[in-house]
Amino acid sequence: MTQEPFGGVSPSRSIPQQRVVEKLDDYMSRRDYAGAERHLMYWLDEACMLGDKRGELMVRNELVGHFRKTGDKRRALEHVDAALRLVDELGFGNTISAGTTYTNAATALNAFGENERSLSLFEKAAALYEGAPGTAPHLLGGLYNNMALACVALGRHDEADALYEKALAVMARSERGQLEQAITYLNMADAAVARTSRELGCSAQEAMADPSCDHAVEVLLDTALELLDTPGVPHDGYYAFVCEKCAPTFAHYGYFLADADLRERARAIYERA
Repeated sequence: MTQEPFGGVSPSRSIPQQRVVEKLDDYMSRRDYAGAERHLMYWLDEACMLGDKRGELMVRNELVGHFRKTGDKRRALEHVDAALRLVDELGFGNTISAGTTYTNAATALNAFGENERSLSLFEKAAALYEGAPGTAPHLLGGLYNNMALACVALGRHDEADALYEKALAVMARSERGQLEQAITYLNMADAAVARTSRELGCSAQEAMADPSCDHAVEVLLDTALELLDTPGVPHDGYYAFVCEKCAPTFAHYGYFLADADLRERARAIYERA
């Protein structure tokens, strides 16, 4: 298995990938989505002008994530298709870079309801990640977590449960893995409701009235809250992002105080940035 990270051997004229990513992180720490988009589009144009396909692949991967977050399906999928073409053009099919691209693309496809295509790409990414020695735990954890979402959407609940357990185990070995585990437990709560709804042939709201489902969701939400309160986890821009990501799920299940608290934590961090 070839481990070909973004920013490997570059053409003589190439974009400064590390600097591009660092500046992007700065924009995202301030929730400046418009600035992040301008930044990425500028460097996409630069990479294309220079013929720097590796740089172009990196930027398109970031754009896939950006447009997924902003809910722009057309532009997200435009960059999904372009990134997948670049993987083939660069001969990266058996590399970690391909796995990263497949995961990004699959996550976007899942977010926009294209679950069959999403799962196919997740499976390709899993084969690459699991076949490469030393794959970073956060890559595997993110893969399993997002792959499980696609399985839930397709009604493949046993597979989803197994993937969530794998995600939790992998994230236990990752720095700040408690934050990713919290997200996983919230996803597991949604999965429990979806399974009950499917088994009982009822709505999600009616599924929540089932005592066993209600108890399972409560345990999962409480566990997620405990993880978000883990002592020693830095309260930085990424922590704020996770708080914002988790807050709506708590609100959905009636944990309104937790929702408000997490939003306030994120607000305070962003104001300090």
